[in-house]
Amino acid sequence: MTLPDRHNQYSFKGFTEKVRSVDFYSDDSFFQRIVNHYCSDELPALHDKLLKLSFKVSFRWSELADRIARPELRPYMEHYDAFNQRVDRIVRPLETSLLEQEAFSEALFSSRTGKWENFTKRFLLHQIGESCVMCPTACTEGLIALIQEFPEGRHPELSKILLHCTEGIDGDFGIGAQFMTEIQGGSDIPANLLEVEPVGDHYRVYGAKFFCSAMHADYSVITAKVTGSEDVGTFIVPSWLPGEKKHERRNGYRINRFKWKLGTAELPTAEIEYDGAVAYAVGPTNRGVANAVGIVLTLSRIAVATSSAAAMTRAAREALIYSQFRDVFGKKICEWPLAAGQLRDLQDAAQRTTAGAFKVYDLFIRLGKTLQPGLESKDPLDIRKLKFNLRELIILQKLVSAYETVDVIRKAMSIFGGHGVIEDFSSLPRLFRDATVNELWEGPRNVLLMQVFRDIQRVSSWYPPEEFTSNILQGAPKETVESLSATLKDLLAEPPFFELSPGAMERAALWETFCDDLFRAYQEQALNEVGRAPLLKQ
Repeated sequence: MTLPDRHNQYSFKGFTEKVRSVDFYSDDSFFQRIVNHYCSDELPALHDKLLKLSFKVSFRWSELADRIARPELRPYMEHYDAFNQRVDRIVRPLETSLLEQEAFSEALFSSRTGKWENFTKRFLLHQIGESCVMCPTACTEGLIALIQEFPEGRHPELSKILLHCTEGIDGDFGIGAQFMTEIQGGSDIPANLLEVEPVGDHYRVYGAKFFCSAMHADYSVITAKVTGSEDVGTFIVPSWLPGEKKHERRNGYRINRFKWKLGTAELPTAEIEYDGAVAYAVGPTNRGVANAVGIVLTLSRIAVATSSAAAMTRAAREALIYSQFRDVFGKKICEWPLAAGQLRDLQDAAQRTTAGAFKVYDLFIRLGKTLQPGLESKDPLDIRKLKFNLRELIILQKLVSAYETVDVIRKAMSIFGGHGVIEDFSSLPRLFRDATVNELWEGPRNVLLMQVFRDIQRVSSWYPPEEFTSNILQGAPKETVESLSATLKDLLAEPPFFELSPGAMERAALWETFCDDLFRAYQEQALNEVGRAPLLKQ
């Protein structure tokens, strides 16, 4: 029996002390297990580096991320200075600048950084959410990879940009962005209308881009068409020409307005207009779609999947901690069968997604961390098949993991009851909003579903679909492989995407289910290879 007590002294201290004391690496047995499984060549040095970084990420940087997310600290624009000069100054809180500077000082893309060190450190960083750091990190990686792909005839300015973004200059590390979306095209890059005009050894840019994230970056990768051509090329535009940043004179473009987004609110996303900005071509100016998608967006899709796994991990962990603290109807939340099953599902999804992300990245490393723009290749057939596996796994991973993350975080929020939607009670509302936006980055679900179908269809003459299925599901139960192979063969026999009819819509829905089932089978096999372990040491 509970009697009234006007001096109710209930406290959440037990929960807050526990959740704020968790070290994202040293307290996560599963993360340590997966590092030991995949990163043995870099141990024990990598273990020590992760312990050191995790201490910063789990406590100081996590607190900074929470602070940055407050609505009153969101970035805003000052278009003019006191002398009526157009400056388009992006105003961000000091906490954002500190976090960004410290995170980029980890030199994630330096030649001195190990192949697994980059990935595992970013998995830790992703657990604090966007915080105006992780999107620019992914964009910087894409910019670097694009420049590195074309060393021949490289403009001297591109070499300087590459150095700035990889090794840093006087301790300052360059930050990249990617601006591809236009008002008329969305994800349809071939529909770009932005114009670049050749001027000597460089280009001048004219026109508008409609969805430009990491607007504060030093450099941006853009897609555009050379004057008089229908072909799309890739170009890099410095935000400021040499010596101009301190004077706040932008390189021939205006920031018209910031986007008001549901999530990743700390990240300035804008509409911009070019009026003669200096740009440098990267690669053939008639191969921009292949280079943008095959290199830049592919790396960003890997980053989205890593972000998804990290967000699921933190959501599952914090829901578990709260469930072990909170009493409801005479029991801890975790002692009620329905909640216990949901907590199990949360942890399983987090571990399955993390294991899948590491397995995909392992294939990426084994193939030399090279990406294939388009499907054409002169490689031996066995290598072509492996590269195709990687291409499709990256797309499948992005569309499946990002979609599931929203559901996982929503379920984790439900464990908290009403506190699940309180922005300063836990990280979950912020992670939920970020995950909703993440699902749309680098190609929304429907676009990617159709891309996988077309890719498998196009290579079927040299890579039979049943062989593709069995190759990516090596080690999975035989009946699972056979069932998925039969479904794929049936769907390819009658493509569902090219005419509007009830039957086509039904088969399109079956294709969506197939892609989810296929990649989750891949994740399950990845998890079985690593083995389960607690997300949180007791």
